[in-house]
Amino acid sequence: MNRNTKNYLLLVLKGMGMGAADVVPGVSGGTIAFITGIYEELINSIKSVNLNALKLFFSGRFASFWKAVNGKFLVSVLLGIGISIFSLAKGLEYLLHHYPILVWAFFFGLIVASAIYVARSIKKWNTGTVIAGIAGIVTAYFITVISPAEANTTLWFIFVSGSIAICAMILPGISGSFILVLLGMYKFILSSVGDLNIPVILVFMAGAAIGIIAFSNLLSWLLRKFHDLTIAVLAGFMVGSLNKVWPWKQVTETFVDRHGEVRPLAEKNILPGTYEQLTGSESWLLGTILLAVAGFAIIFVVEGLTKQKK
Repeated sequence: MNRNTKNYLLLVLKGMGMGAADVVPGVSGGTIAFITGIYEELINSIKSVNLNALKLFFSGRFASFWKAVNGKFLVSVLLGIGISIFSLAKGLEYLLHHYPILVWAFFFGLIVASAIYVARSIKKWNTGTVIAGIAGIVTAYFITVISPAEANTTLWFIFVSGSIAICAMILPGISGSFILVLLGMYKFILSSVGDLNIPVILVFMAGAAIGIIAFSNLLSWLLRKFHDLTIAVLAGFMVGSLNKVWPWKQVTETFVDRHGEVRPLAEKNILPGTYEQLTGSESWLLGTILLAVAGFAIIFVVEGLTKQKK
């Protein structure tokens, strides 16, 4: 695909959107890739980093290697993801700590619209796609109700965490950050990024690189051979993940972080009125509705802009 400088800058912005989503537990960068029209190219480009491509690199045929792996595309998207993660990690951590209801409301609306958008790309609905969609919903819901584990900060587990989380990060509806929450590693990794803990970041990135190359081959094959079924499962993942991003929650378990602050570990969903009764805090009902509508609308605004560009 021929692209000019403006196109590559747009890819960086799309990557930044993916990075911002990946930082938040419950929101997937894969969702952003899907709605911005780069999902399948991203999967196929990652898949192309294989033994044949590496042979080109180590034999000194760098131009051929760069072309084989769609280098300009990958670097643009990865640059955007990196910029977003390193610049937004502290800000999103602050917002989630101080304004969780409003943040979750925005992402709730975004994921509802994303599920509709993804489901619309299914070419033919039949019994198989319906079953696949239900399976996706059940699987994602089950993942969201698993009790989080305690953090294991050994290097081998950081590597494994990166390998597992990155697979979820490229699946629409399955949040890599939430997988880190389940593994007990989210706070640790987010703090490491914010504090520029280079050894931890490098080990995590090494695990992520190996995990994403292996998983992208499987996902590319599924999209090629079973497109509608795969998309139905991905749409189901999004619907099932809504359980995680419901704005009003009651904390059922807590933990003390490395700064001595008490943070939520496990939560359950409650209604706005119940939230006010239990916490004595404002439920932000109007603001929540407005932000949910804004998140919903953004998906279709982006879709409209993408169609115009095409």
